[in-house]
Amino acid sequence: MSAPGSNTPANHFGGSFGPNEWLVDEMFEKYLADPNSVDASWGEFFADYTPNTQGTLARTVIPTLDNAPKGGTPPLPKKIVDPSTLQIPVAATQVSPVAQATPVAQAKPVAQAKPVAQATPVAQATPVAQATPVASGATPADPIVKPIPTLVSPSASTLEPIRGVSARVVQSMEASLTVPTATSVRAIPAKLMIDNRTVINNHLKRSRGGKVSFTHIIGYAMISAIRQMPEMNAFFGEIDGKPAIGKPEHINLGIAIDLAKADGSRQLLVPSIKGCEELDFAQFWASYEETVRKARGGSLTVEDFAGTTVSLTNPGTIGTVHSVPRLVQGQGLILGVGAMDYPAEFQGANEDTLADLAISKVITLTSTYDHRIIQGAQSGDFLKRIHELLLGENGFYDEIFAALRIPYVPIRWVVDMRFSKDDEVSKTSRVQELIGAYR
Repeated sequence: MSAPGSNTPANHFGGSFGPNEWLVDEMFEKYLADPNSVDASWGEFFADYTPNTQGTLARTVIPTLDNAPKGGTPPLPKKIVDPSTLQIPVAATQVSPVAQATPVAQAKPVAQAKPVAQATPVAQATPVAQATPVASGATPADPIVKPIPTLVSPSASTLEPIRGVSARVVQSMEASLTVPTATSVRAIPAKLMIDNRTVINNHLKRSRGGKVSFTHIIGYAMISAIRQMPEMNAFFGEIDGKPAIGKPEHINLGIAIDLAKADGSRQLLVPSIKGCEELDFAQFWASYEETVRKARGGSLTVEDFAGTTVSLTNPGTIGTVHSVPRLVQGQGLILGVGAMDYPAEFQGANEDTLADLAISKVITLTSTYDHRIIQGAQSGDFLKRIHELLLGENGFYDEIFAALRIPYVPIRWVVDMRFSKDDEVSKTSRVQELIGAYR
């Protein structure tokens, strides 16, 4: 575990850059080429920076053929499959000699015969003539079999080295295998969150503008739950070779941001929002949007990546119901947010039927944690607290509305009342009977 007094950004709270290490390498290469090409914060960081090359796959030698030309794709072997081992169909052996037959010299004696009936064998001796009378019920000629293409088995020559961003991702994923993790899963009704978000955004549209997303609300619920359970904000370390638990002073929430590059590939950035436990919802929302804006504009600094203690990822934006994300070293918890939709068995139902049955959209949350420092019961209780907050308990939505200065009372979660059409008919009949009695 790092010394408590270390000021290196990568060592804040015992964490590392995790999945962002590829960006550090990329910025370091720019710094070596031109120190003025990077931000001042990066230059200060790289002044005494020593890159960690252990396990870097970009330098791994991929086995290739000895005669492979440098800088290009090595040639494939001329013969991978022994043709003698192939079983040629019988039809192929019968067609070949027929195709080579019919020499012109042998056809002349038959052609000299004057009767037309004797000329018929000439048509039968010619392969083309046998293929013509298909309509008369005769057996067609055997098909001509095309040559079988040579099969090429996978070999080392088809491998390509992994470099740059992809190499760092591979290295980070392999390092994450050393973290013994477990995952808790919980489905939460999303009806109340949907309705309150609609009220919030309608008010913002009429006033100062902006838009609150579901990720903002869930992320703030995650922070509120960690305030109640600070043991979830921890990491595993070692002191003199003995296991230890690190307890950060602040909640630094890493948010996974997926960005599209110019070449069509995608890259993952995980900057963090610092000191989330001290922020109300309005401040958290502003910090979240500022971090995303800097990520899309390419203006993130080294401090934005350092010191992440917990992470939030949202694969539900692409329809994933729930996932089990990898937990990088230096962190103890990552929360995954799944897709928000009706249960699969009700997705084909009519809207009126869904309303009659009180079927709500649900969202699935996963808590993946370091099992060395967090137990399953704690993870389950953590998801339970998020569940309660998203249902409005402990004044969660009141706090959000107050931070955004919304002059309304939030929508409350109540148990649906029983409704029966038969009871409604009976009630109407009794009302009509009562009215008739007083006429």
